[in-house]
Amino acid sequence: MKDKKLRSQEWYGRKGKDGFIYRSWMKNQGLPHHLFEGEKPVIGICNTYSELTPCNAHFRDLAEAVKRGVWEAGGFPLEFPVMSLGECSIKPTAMLFRNLASMDVEESIRANPMDGVILMCGCDKTTPSLVMGAASVDLPSLVLSGGPMLVGRFKGKKIGTSDVWRFAEEFKMGKMSQEEFIEAEAAMSRSVGHCAPMGTASTMAAMVESLGLALPDNATIPAADSRRKVMAHMAGIRIVEMVKEDLKMSQILTREAFENSIMVNAALGGSTNFILHLTAIARRVGVPLELEDFDHFSSKIPLIANVQPSGEHWVEDLFYAGGLPSVMKEIQKHLHRDSITVNGKTIGDNIKDAECYDRNLIGTLEKPIKPDSGITVLKGNLCPNGAVIKPSAASPHLLQHTGKAVVFEDIDDYKAKIDNDALEVDENSILVLKNVGPKGYPGMPEVGNMGLPKKLLDKGIKDMVRISDGRMSGTGYGTVVLHVSPESAIGGPLAFVKNGDEIALDVPNRTLNLLISQEEMEKRKAAFKPTNLPYERGYVNLFLDKVNQAHDGVDFDFLQGSSGSEVKRDSH
Repeated sequence: MKDKKLRSQEWYGRKGKDGFIYRSWMKNQGLPHHLFEGEKPVIGICNTYSELTPCNAHFRDLAEAVKRGVWEAGGFPLEFPVMSLGECSIKPTAMLFRNLASMDVEESIRANPMDGVILMCGCDKTTPSLVMGAASVDLPSLVLSGGPMLVGRFKGKKIGTSDVWRFAEEFKMGKMSQEEFIEAEAAMSRSVGHCAPMGTASTMAAMVESLGLALPDNATIPAADSRRKVMAHMAGIRIVEMVKEDLKMSQILTREAFENSIMVNAALGGSTNFILHLTAIARRVGVPLELEDFDHFSSKIPLIANVQPSGEHWVEDLFYAGGLPSVMKEIQKHLHRDSITVNGKTIGDNIKDAECYDRNLIGTLEKPIKPDSGITVLKGNLCPNGAVIKPSAASPHLLQHTGKAVVFEDIDDYKAKIDNDALEVDENSILVLKNVGPKGYPGMPEVGNMGLPKKLLDKGIKDMVRISDGRMSGTGYGTVVLHVSPESAIGGPLAFVKNGDEIALDVPNRTLNLLISQEEMEKRKAAFKPTNLPYERGYVNLFLDKVNQAHDGVDFDFLQGSSGSEVKRDSH
C-alpha cells in the first residue's frame, strides 16, 4: 500500500481547474496546502450526532477524540453528517428509515474524497444503517459505538429500559402515579449513552465487535466513562493504519465472521432485531445467510451474560466484569478464532488474555446463566418463511402452548379493545396482532410485545403468548413470537387467523401452526383482500414498492450487493 496512490488524490491531487476547485473551497476552513498533497490519508468521520437522537447526543465530543487519534497517526480527519435515527422519537418507527439512512451513508462515502471511514453509531438503527452503507462501498472502515448509559436509580433500585414495560403495567393497574412515572423518567436516563440493558443498541455494538469491525471492548465501555474517549482516540489511530494496510470491510465480513456474531449474540441473550440487521449486512457483502442459520448457530450456545432482559444486570456491570472479550472467551471453542478484525489481529488474539472478574455476571459453558439462549426459528403453516422467538426472555411454561386466538386487525384495533372488559380473553388465550409488518404499518414497528389486558394484569398474570409480524424492543421480554413471514398485509397466513381459532406453539420442536384444515386455509386465502396502503409519493412509497420481507432482512431489493468505491465521472 505504501506506493499506492490514495483514493482522495483522485480529487485533491488534480492539476489545473479541477484540482483548484476541489481544494480551494476546502481551504476556507483554514486548512494548509500540504494536507492535500497525498501524504496524509483522508479519514471520513461519519457522525450520527443529533439532539433528536439522544443516544448519540454526545458524539460531538467523541468525534473530537477520534480526530486527535487521526492527526496523531498522520491522517487528515474530515467529519460529515448523515441521517440520524432516534429510536425513541421517530414516527411511525425508525426501522422505516434504516434503509434510507444506509443510502445516505453509502452515497456520502462513495461521492467524497476519503480513504477510510470511522462509523460513529449508537442508537439502534444507526449501527446497521452505517454498516450496511459502508459495506456497499468497501473502504477501510472501523465502527465506534457511543456506549451504554449509566444504570438508572429509582427508589433505591437499579433501573433501565426494560423497566419501562413493568412501569407501564403498574401505571395501568394504578400501582404507580403519574408523578412517580415522571420521576422514574429522569432517574432512568441519567447520563449520556444508549439503553443500559442488552437492548438492540448494545446488541448492535456487540454485533460489530464480534464481526471484527470494532476494537475490543467497544460494546460495553459506558458512554460516560473516560475510557470511551480513549477508545475513540485509538480508533482514529487505527483507521489510518488500516488505510495504509488496505484492510477493507470485505476482508473482515466473511461467512465465519457472521457465524461468530450469531453465537456471541446467543451468549448475550441479544435482541431479536439482530436477525434483521445482520441478514441485511450479509446481503450487502454477498455472504449467504439464512434464517435457519440463526437457530443452528445459536442452539449450541447457552446464556453466558447475566444481563437484562434475559438476565438480571446491566451492560455497564458487564464491562466491569470483563466485557465482551470475556464473554467470547467462554465460548471460544465454538468460535472461528482465526477471523481477522480491524486491529489486524484475529478474534483469538483479541480474547486470549481476557479475564472474568465476576461470575455473577459472566457464566461458563459448564455453568451458564441459563441453559437456553439465542434465537429460535419457528416454521409452520402460520409462518411458511419463518418466525422468531427469544426463549431466554420467555416463560418456560408457555414454550409449548395451545390456545385460542384473540385477534387484533391492526394496532388501532388493539388499542381500542385490549382493556375493554368485554374482550373475551383469559390467560390461556393467544394474542394475535396483524398488519404491523414491513409493509403493513409501514416499517415493522416494535409493538410485538403487546401489553396484556388490564383484567388479566389485575389477576396477577404476567405473560401470555403473543404473535405478530412486527418486532419488539431488544429491552422487551415475554413469550413473544415475532417477524412472522410473509406478513399479513400481503396475504401471509397470519392474515387468515380469526377469533377463536386454535394456535399451537411448540418452541422445542420449532413449530407454529394454525389448527385449521388446509381446505379452510385455502378458502380464507381466496377471500383475502390486500390492505389498502394510502401512500402514493415520496420515500414511503419507494419503501412499500421495494422492501423485502423479514426473513430477507427488510432491506430494499435493489440495495443488495455492492457498487464499490469508484466514481467514474468528475463534477466539473
